Amino acid sequence: MLPFWIALQFLSSLPIRLPGMPQPREVGRSVLFYPLVGLLFGVLLWGFDALLAGAPLMLHAALLLTVWVLLSGGLHLDGLADSADAWLGGFGDRERTLTIMKDPRSGPIAVVTLVLVLLLKFCALLALIEQQHGAVLLIVPLIGRAALLGVFLTTRYVRAGGLGQALADHLPRTAGWWVLGLSAVACVVLARVAGVWALGLAALGFVWLRRVMVRRLGGTTGDTAGALLELLEVLVLVGLALV
Repeated sequence: MLPFWIALQFLSSLPIRLPGMPQPREVGRSVLFYPLVGLLFGVLLWGFDALLAGAPLMLHAALLLTVWVLLSGGLHLDGLADSADAWLGGFGDRERTLTIMKDPRSGPIAVVTLVLVLLLKFCALLALIEQQHGAVLLIVPLIGRAALLGVFLTTRYVRAGGLGQALADHLPRTAGWWVLGLSAVACVVLARVAGVWALGLAALGFVWLRRVMVRRLGGTTGDTAGALLELLEVLVLVGLALV
């Protein structure tokens, strides 16, 4: 179970303490548990949503979004901010884009992007709460973290060294595809028709965003993978709120 605890420590702000420095093979296998961590997030959000039943709708949605952000510690939002700055400031140049992503400072484009993404999530959550579509909370975090697995299965990691390289090099490929398939089945079982819609939206968004990454960078980085997760979550939430 060590790969699961590695995944949970990396993807969440929960107080997980590992017994020591994990081996690269265990780090690679931890990616297989990313969808399970997403499902755990979904269960926690679904339970919190139930506890907030009867609260004013806007406060309900705001608290739910706050918990969602806190669960991940803003990890993927940071990747989204770095990617937004780099995409604009890189002017289409691969090396310049990668260099800007390393800069820890956030420019105005990063701030605007984060505000828009969080605003869209808030409004979509508000609509879904009104429609009593609580099952969506179970599957959206699952889809987002399954997308991370999908990125590492299908896309070259372009920044040598570091944790991302270990994830890409030691990920069991065959098992990864099985986990993706089981994740899709879980979405349909948990949310039925909404799960099918969510998978369709996520697949379209994944293909397009991956194409954008490959065209600019020739592959992915940790930042662009985090940006993809956030954008897919927004796409699925907004899409389901509009159905």
